[in-house]
Amino acid sequence: MGILARCQCGGDGCNCVVIAGENAEVTGAGSTLNPYVVSAVIDCEDVRPCLSAGDGIAYDSSTGIITACPSADTGNNLTYGSDGCLFVPTGAATVSVGCGLQGDGSGSAPVEANVATWPFSCGISANGGGVYCDPSTGQLKTDPPFRARYREVGINDAFAARTVSSAETTVDTISVSLANPDPCRAAFVIVHRTVDVDFNLPANGGAAASGINGDDVNYMRNSGSTAITAWHGQHSVMHNVTIPAGGTQAIPLNITVGRGAGGATYTRIQATIRAWLFSIPLS
Repeated sequence: MGILARCQCGGDGCNCVVIAGENAEVTGAGSTLNPYVVSAVIDCEDVRPCLSAGDGIAYDSSTGIITACPSADTGNNLTYGSDGCLFVPTGAATVSVGCGLQGDGSGSAPVEANVATWPFSCGISANGGGVYCDPSTGQLKTDPPFRARYREVGINDAFAARTVSSAETTVDTISVSLANPDPCRAAFVIVHRTVDVDFNLPANGGAAASGINGDDVNYMRNSGSTAITAWHGQHSVMHNVTIPAGGTQAIPLNITVGRGAGGATYTRIQATIRAWLFSIPLS
């Protein structure tokens, strides 16, 4: 709206002529007390032909409403909120998960590992194993698997009678070579050794002893008046060893006889080494 107070006028009169154009109206006489008033009204129908829709804009020429135009393509998360404004949901459902994962990435269902409930009475923080990322493949990996091995070596030798010396003497040796198959952990090995030696003990003082790695495990003296033939007993010793990761260790069994007296002899040796290897976390 505009006001034209004077135009080449003198005194209180004015000789200006004001004509209303299209969509305009002129009122007043052009005087100071009654100036011209020009009013213009433009209807929506007059403006709509000047408007058009561009990228991201929707325009309805019949209603004159201009709105945003979200794409209908699959995967687009832009929508209208409850207040009518543009809205992108937090973590909208755009993720398709595979084995071991759950959730769709939305705020109410974030993507997370699909894990089982810890079933043990001990605490998970202090006792749970690790999960790691393989830098070469990007795959998840767990702690190295546990491994176990068993080896056994034995002899059963019979021969002509041999004299038992009074001094402890190693008369035979067997050995097992045990490799730790775990390249990551030291292995714990339980070793079981057995020895059985057949002795002939003459009457009235025939005596003999057998041992494992220098440790006597049995001794017998015949104090009777009749010879004892093929007297024997199986005796065992157990201990443990630790083999470093990826290492190999020989575990020997030295069979000894000694404390011979009264013409004692031996005619047979039976011996066994058994080894159980466990590759497990050692504490």
